[in-house]
Amino acid sequence: MAVNRTPVLKRCRALGLEPTVLGYDKKSNRQPRQTRHKVSEYGMQLREKQKAKFIYGVTEKPFRNYYEKADRMPGMTGPNLMILLETRLDNVIFRLGFARTRKEARQIVDHKHITVNGKCVNIPSYLVKAGDVIEVKEKCKESQRYKDVAEATHGRLIPEWLDCDAEALKGTVKELPTREMIDVPVDEVQIVELYSK
Repeated sequence: MAVNRTPVLKRCRALGLEPTVLGYDKKSNRQPRQTRHKVSEYGMQLREKQKAKFIYGVTEKPFRNYYEKADRMPGMTGPNLMILLETRLDNVIFRLGFARTRKEARQIVDHKHITVNGKCVNIPSYLVKAGDVIEVKEKCKESQRYKDVAEATHGRLIPEWLDCDAEALKGTVKELPTREMIDVPVDEVQIVELYSK
């Protein structure tokens, strides 16, 4: 698995993202440099793709596969792509507030702490469906890690398409999200234009 070791705040600055989108409450004090050259259309499209990949922690090949799957689905490709990325298990764990960041959520899933409909799932890219019940395993619920996470994520807004029981560390997917429910600052139209060249 390819790991990007660039510091998170540096990447956020380069892509023009707020660290809070990723779950980090740090702030960068540096001001972005004023660049004199105009960014080309291709450059803007590439930046949007890099933003989406960085936010969801997906590398190029799986991202391309998501795009191709979204293209085959009924409806518009752009919103379909965002819905596929949003329904990844690691992202849902992050959205439910069981992890501070998507990277931590990915690790929690990798370490087999999560069950979906009572079955252990250790694949971060697993796509959840409407009606799925996602829960932290009983033996893991008492660990200090989840008490710390609950403290850190207390007050984070749970998206309307998810239902969360924070005490029981359990969540339900009420419905699949629509593009309007996804608050990620990515212009998916640019990504579609980039891939359809």
